[in-house]
Amino acid sequence: MSYENEHLLRIEESSEEADRLEAQHQVLNIVFDNRLVFPPLSNPQSVLDLGYGAASWAVEVADTYPDCEVIGVDISPHMKPDDAPENFWPQLDDLNEPFTFESNRFDLVHSRLVGSGINKRRWPSYIRDILRVLKPNGWVQLVDYYFMCQSDNGSIDDTSALRQWSTNYIRALDATKDPRSALQLQNMFSAAGLVDVETRPREQRIGIANGATIQQALGSLSLFPFTRLLGMEIEEYEDLIRRARIEAQNPALKAYFPL
Repeated sequence: MSYENEHLLRIEESSEEADRLEAQHQVLNIVFDNRLVFPPLSNPQSVLDLGYGAASWAVEVADTYPDCEVIGVDISPHMKPDDAPENFWPQLDDLNEPFTFESNRFDLVHSRLVGSGINKRRWPSYIRDILRVLKPNGWVQLVDYYFMCQSDNGSIDDTSALRQWSTNYIRALDATKDPRSALQLQNMFSAAGLVDVETRPREQRIGIANGATIQQALGSLSLFPFTRLLGMEIEEYEDLIRRARIEAQNPALKAYFPL
């Protein structure tokens, strides 16, 4: 099985990963002041969630707008909650392939934290697909990380385990993905013809609320890229993750990933 055809980062399909995604969703709710939908939509009829993961966002939107059809697309649909509302429809598909939806269908297209899974050459057609399936005057809402760890007080440098984690993560994906895509979203959508494009970096003191999520993500996101793509020995990998997790627990470093 080739890396190109595997899941986003070949994360083990487990309840543990679903729990991590749910915890991540709760952290993002804090970051965005519990706002699920940013654009001024009062009565959406159809919403598309690209890469719905554990379906936390999609289910909340479906509950909030019971008359709205919410379609979620993911390459691993096994994590659909058992108690999902009837207006949530999960579909199995690969976001690196052309969309099969008809044009002018959705009031809102939502894409969150899928940047590391979109192939580098796919980005222009991915954006064209999003714009094609939007209704006239529809909206796009994208959220993504730039996985280069930074610090407000300059404590993170090239000797830091968190910076080494970031550098290796970006290097591992760089051949086929665009790990810097989060920095380019505004330019890419403006170039594609979208209007009223805004980029809003978020600053929020999430601290302890995000601690457990980061601890798990440092390992789960990097196991395959580091050991298989970079050829890192498992002992070296485990040592780097151990040191990065220690640093992530240190509030004095004021470490963060740009969102």
